[in-house]
Amino acid sequence: MKQKELVRKLLDAGFIFYDHGSNHDRYKRGNVIEVIPRHKEISENLAKAILKRNGIK
Repeated sequence: MKQKELVRKLLDAGFIFYDHGSNHDRYKRGNVIEVIPRHKEISENLAKAILKRNGIK
């Protein structure tokens, strides 16, 4: 999955950009912080796990 596509799904689900790390970006929704690798492609397994963990389809 493209990183931009995953970020768009997080933003649509109510996450907001929180912070830049050296290799990752952090997005926040309430008390939940999700760490997203800053790569053009993110493995399907990782993307599915991130979406599932946050109840996003």
